[in-house]
Amino acid sequence: MGTSPRVALLIETARGYGRGVLRGVVRYARIHGPWAFYVTPGDFKQAVPKIKQWGGTGIIARIETPEIGRALLATRLPLVALDLSNLQLAPDSPFSRCSELSSDSRRAAELAAEHLLDRGFRNYAFVGIARRIWSQRREQAFCERIRRAGFEPHVYPTPRRKTDRQWAREQAILEGWLRGLPKPVGLMACNDDRGREVMEACRGAGVRVPEEAAVVGVDNDELLCELADPPLSSVALNAERGGFDAAALLAGLMSRRIRKPRRIVTPALGVVTRRSTDMTAIEDSEVANAVRFIYENAGGHLRIDDIADEMAISRRSLEIRFERALGRTLHEEIRRVRLERATRLLLETDLPMTTVAETSGFNTPSYLAQIFKQHTGMTPAQYRRQSRGE
Repeated sequence: MGTSPRVALLIETARGYGRGVLRGVVRYARIHGPWAFYVTPGDFKQAVPKIKQWGGTGIIARIETPEIGRALLATRLPLVALDLSNLQLAPDSPFSRCSELSSDSRRAAELAAEHLLDRGFRNYAFVGIARRIWSQRREQAFCERIRRAGFEPHVYPTPRRKTDRQWAREQAILEGWLRGLPKPVGLMACNDDRGREVMEACRGAGVRVPEEAAVVGVDNDELLCELADPPLSSVALNAERGGFDAAALLAGLMSRRIRKPRRIVTPALGVVTRRSTDMTAIEDSEVANAVRFIYENAGGHLRIDDIADEMAISRRSLEIRFERALGRTLHEEIRRVRLERATRLLLETDLPMTTVAETSGFNTPSYLAQIFKQHTGMTPAQYRRQSRGE
């Protein structure tokens, strides 16, 4: 290509996922560029007519409305679209001839469901957003996973009227629905924005988080999650890797090295646990106290005898009651909590592996690597690199 690519990025910047995708695109351009960018954090519809005037050679975009979709197709420029719907992917749709970057909504929902199931809930719920394909896919996968575990999830019926979906009106509707849920309940929100709204509605409804409703979102937008009260647990998506791969695909389309549409999936990495799900719904009070003790002490040299001594109960009796209540052993619970802690440190810090291992209770990097690979299929270093799109 004789001139540098001029790429339009019609991607939301208000959410962590969109910013992650943009970081990946920029990283690709820094390595393989230079690229010039047209970025619009505002009205996508008004931005489309300006792309050709600007001399654009390619587009990465979220198609928010049919009008924007038609305008993007009319540019006849190489396009990588974000999260196309099943209707748009149908063979008779013009968008089926476009390349796509989508998040692994199924795996993200399964991880959220398993995170809540691990905490021993008997009641589960899902809150989504109307007419968002990724929300619909997460709802379906979450409900399927919960049903496989033998429970019937409650799904929030999004208001039909557009005016009722405005937060000033919807909050009261959501509060009423939350009050009516059986408690305690493990709840998945389709993303972190929705998760914060759910927690705001919980406050209005007098539902305590996490004691009565444990809430987990998706995207691991660190700023949003930490601003929530209490901080929101969330499924981390490797958005930066997705953005990097989408930019590589667009480069191939612009140079005509790639001529057929391709699909790229942003992988789900795991749940980053924060206070909003930091509890376990267990009827056996001794087991519940043991789980709490494990959470508080798993980072140290914790032994099963220490737990039994703290509970003032025989080790054998505690082991039997624990496995009956949770379906896993005390050893497995200690390892699970330590893995959660190590995963969060790998995702959110640059701490060396020695410190990650010591802080999460694995003591040595070699033991951390052994256990981590058994559960994830990769070493801690590989996991950290993948989470950053490296």
